[in-house]
Amino acid sequence: MESRSRIMDKVILQYQEDENVMIQLFARWCANHQLDALTLYAQAYPQQEKNLLLEKAVEEMDEDTLTIDTETLLNVLQLFGNEDLAFVVSVEADKHEKC
Repeated sequence: MESRSRIMDKVILQYQEDENVMIQLFARWCANHQLDALTLYAQAYPQQEKNLLLEKAVEEMDEDTLTIDTETLLNVLQLFGNEDLAFVVSVEADKHEKC
């Protein structure tokens, strides 16, 4: 039987990996809509320091043709408790739809 600390380490690692996927989805959605991911993040969380994982995701983004659906992104953000960022994304999505 695995020790409790090993199980906790696995849970934490899985959460971090899932969080990284969420960040990449957000960065890709922003790129799909010609929006600056770092600016939108700062609008949602003005008191937070820079998000280094988001900066890395933006820097390493390739010219992928993957399109992220807004509803999917909103669901993922809310799943991780990022309601403020989900709100900013929904406002920007509404602006984009009206154009």
